[in-house]
Amino acid sequence: MFLILPTLYLILGAFQNADGVFTLENILELAQPTILAAYWISIKVSVASSLLGAFIGLAIAIAIVRGGLPNWTRSATLTFSGVASQFAGVPLAFAFLATLGRLGLVTVLLRAVGFDLYQHGFNVLSFWGLTLTYLYFQIPLMVVIITPAIDGIRKEWGEAAATLGATQWQYWQMVVIPVIWPSFLGTVILLFANAFGAIATAYALTGSSLNIVPIVLYAQIRGDVLHNANLGYAIAFGMIFITGLANVFYIWFRTRSERWLK
Repeated sequence: MFLILPTLYLILGAFQNADGVFTLENILELAQPTILAAYWISIKVSVASSLLGAFIGLAIAIAIVRGGLPNWTRSATLTFSGVASQFAGVPLAFAFLATLGRLGLVTVLLRAVGFDLYQHGFNVLSFWGLTLTYLYFQIPLMVVIITPAIDGIRKEWGEAAATLGATQWQYWQMVVIPVIWPSFLGTVILLFANAFGAIATAYALTGSSLNIVPIVLYAQIRGDVLHNANLGYAIAFGMIFITGLANVFYIWFRTRSERWLK
């Protein structure tokens, strides 16, 4: 009820005008340059944050599972990751502004030693600033999801590969990577969907200076100037289509990887 009914309501509204008459005008208006640009920016931010978050999170997961670290390191990292993966919205935006804003703590400290972040092209209100902010919850989410896949790599496989004369690189290339590859790709897609639908963090951090799709959608439904609820429903329909397609691929990759976790 809480998932399907609102989705159907949005889809129905995307094909209606303000009077409730069926129309394709809202769908055709998605081709406006501003809306296409918003989709493109959202896709770029989602791809960048998902790929960076996936590779960094994978490295952390491998380190805590197979890196020979103390047992408390794994439990502490997973506990923090479980909390940080849900930490977003206004508090996260404020934290990054207080840290990397023009008067943020790190910015001021670096300026004191002769290095100015903003003179070197960095801006927390830019594409890379938003991507960096998203990494705060993307990396922990990757750690939480990919750790069971790393646990599924059995020690016996490494011993068998070594017995057959395989080098460490050959073992990773022919055994480990093929096993975790479906889980890795599936998680990347999930991270993409997670970033694509985020609005609170982006809106609190950049306002309207970086028009990603959720912000444009918010302006169409709630804005005083751009108020057009049905066009907003069409924008939401486009987001549902993209995130739905991403989740279909995630489920497919996840199904392929589950056989190694049994």
